[in-house]
Amino acid sequence: MSRYPRDLAGYGPTPPDPQWPNGAKIAVQFVINYEEGGENNLLHGDAASEAFLSEIVGAAAWPGQRHWNMESIYEYGARAGFWRLHRLFTEMNMPVTVYGVATALARGPEQVEAMKDAGWEIASHHYKWIEYKDYTAAQERDELDRAVALHTEVTGSRPLGFYAGRTSMHSMTVAAEEGGFAYLADSYADDLPYWMRVGDRDQLVVPYTLDANDMRFATPQGFNAGEQFFTYLKDSFDALYLEGQAGAAKMMSVGLHCRLIGRPGRVMALRRFLEYIASFDDVWVARRIDIARHWADTHPPVAFERPSEMDRARFVAAYGSIYEHSAWVAEQAFDLELGPAHDSAAGLSNALARAFRRASPEARLGVLKAHPDLAGKLAEAKSLTAESTAEQASAGLDLLTDAERSQFQALNRAYVDRFGFPFIVAVRDYDKPGILAAFEQRLSNSRDAEFVEACSQVERIARHRLNEILPR
Repeated sequence: MSRYPRDLAGYGPTPPDPQWPNGAKIAVQFVINYEEGGENNLLHGDAASEAFLSEIVGAAAWPGQRHWNMESIYEYGARAGFWRLHRLFTEMNMPVTVYGVATALARGPEQVEAMKDAGWEIASHHYKWIEYKDYTAAQERDELDRAVALHTEVTGSRPLGFYAGRTSMHSMTVAAEEGGFAYLADSYADDLPYWMRVGDRDQLVVPYTLDANDMRFATPQGFNAGEQFFTYLKDSFDALYLEGQAGAAKMMSVGLHCRLIGRPGRVMALRRFLEYIASFDDVWVARRIDIARHWADTHPPVAFERPSEMDRARFVAAYGSIYEHSAWVAEQAFDLELGPAHDSAAGLSNALARAFRRASPEARLGVLKAHPDLAGKLAEAKSLTAESTAEQASAGLDLLTDAERSQFQALNRAYVDRFGFPFIVAVRDYDKPGILAAFEQRLSNSRDAEFVEACSQVERIARHRLNEILPR
């Protein structure tokens, strides 16, 4: 047995309708990353200078030295870039979420006052703007506690959102376990919020973006000019807006940095994008906390027993009857690499089918023979399993006339005599005339072809049964 922790399924082909306020076709939210004064710097107790997200191509950290050019680039973000963005967003009357590094906020009291006066959300961007990849969970837990405490001192209230950015593998779990965040943002996995189970609680995740993000002005294969940034934002918006018009509304995040988009040669691209989306009546521009609250109210977490988290005994008890009287299928499926992608009808159906398909022909024949005849003696004696009883009733096979019953019995005898196992069909896919037509058509199959078809029908029946008890 092994369990795979990553969720590669998500919402699948039919994501939920977010039901954005006033029927909006898309929710757009802007993040200003306020990191200036929280970056790597000997003055901050760090071992080297900063090397990330600046105008310096190929910048490298300088161990044991301060870096005058790097420091002044970051200072530009606090001294000039922030105020340029503040004027733009307040002029356009568009709300903003700030990812505020706690130590940077502490060194920018005027900027914090301006954020609060504008009604912006100030979420936590960790304690410092440094790499946390080598921190242990305990070390990062201490660092997060420091971040929340300092953030609360500086702003007057604790942060309700959290984005580390330069994460460790512990960052999301540690933040969820802290227990005070309405949402976490260290995910790029979806266009909609989603719930993540951590321990005994459900944590909301509001995904962020690295593509619709001005950081690409400072990375290889990024944006070289403001027009590229504008075009990328507009194309992203247009694609998601069309999906919203088609009934599948989404969320668009835009990531900004004071020292990058705050430069005059770039900010006009942002202005053009703000003016563009302002021309639509059915767009919800919101802070991330507003999106989180809306999602929690509209799509609260759904509690159910997850197959990938069950022990063997519980798993077999729950799913041992999915393949008729063949608990061994569930037993073997349990030993596969299961994960969140198998906690749905589609996912678990595939796992059970894999166990069934890898079995010997003799074992699969045993499953076929375990199925009852359609409208046969077991049905008449009310001795079918609960699943088979419901399935046959769904096609009206529990309400046959005498003539219809005789017809089914004759077909059953002919089929078993020819193939050596009962006629199996996923009756939920058919009505009564369709079942009879399939019965007569399949009698002309070769034995090998019919064995394949019967096995396929067994898998289809299993999928229908799982649809009744698991999310699809």
